[in-house]
Amino acid sequence: MSAAFHLDSEEEGAEPRPVVLVVEDEILVRLAVSAYLRDCGYDVLEAGHAGEAIRVLEAGLQIDAVFSDINMPGGMTGFDLALWIAAHRPHVKVMLTSGHPENLAEGQLDGILAKPYHQNEVGRRLGALLKR
Repeated sequence: MSAAFHLDSEEEGAEPRPVVLVVEDEILVRLAVSAYLRDCGYDVLEAGHAGEAIRVLEAGLQIDAVFSDINMPGGMTGFDLALWIAAHRPHVKVMLTSGHPENLAEGQLDGILAKPYHQNEVGRRLGALLKR
């Protein structure tokens, strides 16, 4: 399992940093967006597919948001993961991303971001999603 369970230690009395689980099967994309989100002040966990993400979500860690690709290996899509989260972790916000235009029309969710995206757009949209 490639999920990283280490969270940065927080300063005494400081506001907890939001925790984002990045779910992306393309390792270079996952590493880049995870590094950017850490630079934005988020604690970041990583998973390579939806099944791995569910194992992370079931581990009992506080996770505030999931940023997930839609098309992934392993039999579950990002839409399937979003449905699982809605049923089992309804407090967790979900933002999906895809490079396939047909997926963007299928979802009709607030939190879908088309690939290729600029990292600052991920940070902006994720911040807005977490404020809701």
